[in-house]
Amino acid sequence: MSEENLRLFFALPCPPEQAAAICAWRDDQAIDGRAVPRDNLHLTLAFLGAQPKDHLDALLQMAATVQTDSFSLTLDRLTTIGKGFICLQPSNTNPALLQLVEALSERLAALGVILDCRPFLPHLTLSRQARSRPQQPAPDFSWHVDRFVLYRSRNTEDGVHYDELGSWPLAAP
Repeated sequence: MSEENLRLFFALPCPPEQAAAICAWRDDQAIDGRAVPRDNLHLTLAFLGAQPKDHLDALLQMAATVQTDSFSLTLDRLTTIGKGFICLQPSNTNPALLQLVEALSERLAALGVILDCRPFLPHLTLSRQARSRPQQPAPDFSWHVDRFVLYRSRNTEDGVHYDELGSWPLAAP
């Protein structure tokens, strides 16, 4: 990717205490594949892909216009998505999460950002390139979502790192 482009996505960051609990549980399950590092755990709201660096200010300003309520998120299902992505998903998707995704999608479309046409599938990836997954049910991992973030994904010799470029609060319901 050129230095003129940034690989970006909007997401819900996993709070540190939940990320630690999720990783401890995942590691006890002996889930194979490449484990997602604790600091990279998140739930993607909108993947923007490679965006011109000079569009960053417009994206930051747009995100500041999103007005939705905070909500509780519970990840309680262990699933496999695509080719070897082991994930936690919610059994029930909170309507406030869907409102946040819709608000972002509408504003991104107005800026000319083309998003993936697949329906939104809320999930937190635990492992990539897994060949199998444990059969045990997942415990409930819950937290109160009170903000969303714009991340830049960058490859380093130590692996992929996500840099927080902006954070916006969600309103108390």
